[in-house]
Amino acid sequence: QTGTPYYASPEVWNEEPYNFKSDIWSLGCVLYEMAMLKPPFRADTPDKLFKKIMVGEYEKVGNPYSKELSSFIAKLMTHSQKKRPEIKEILCFPKMMDMKSNW
Repeated sequence: QTGTPYYASPEVWNEEPYNFKSDIWSLGCVLYEMAMLKPPFRADTPDKLFKKIMVGEYEKVGNPYSKELSSFIAKLMTHSQKKRPEIKEILCFPKMMDMKSNW
């Protein structure tokens, strides 16, 4: 078993091999919850949670947040782990570059 079910990636739920891209999914879930004050996928039972994560539909991040943030989170939570960004790509997103210049 790994981590919190609400943040588990589709491949973890499917008991498939996983790697650091599962952590990228989880990061997307945490950022989503920080913005929306609720996890992207919620359910009463593990079975229902599994189904929601497998479908991958969740309420998009909206006001007062930017479309850029919503898009960033959506990229992190891309259903296919092969299509999720790597950490090097995440650090090159424009807002991340802005933050890095202040370090």
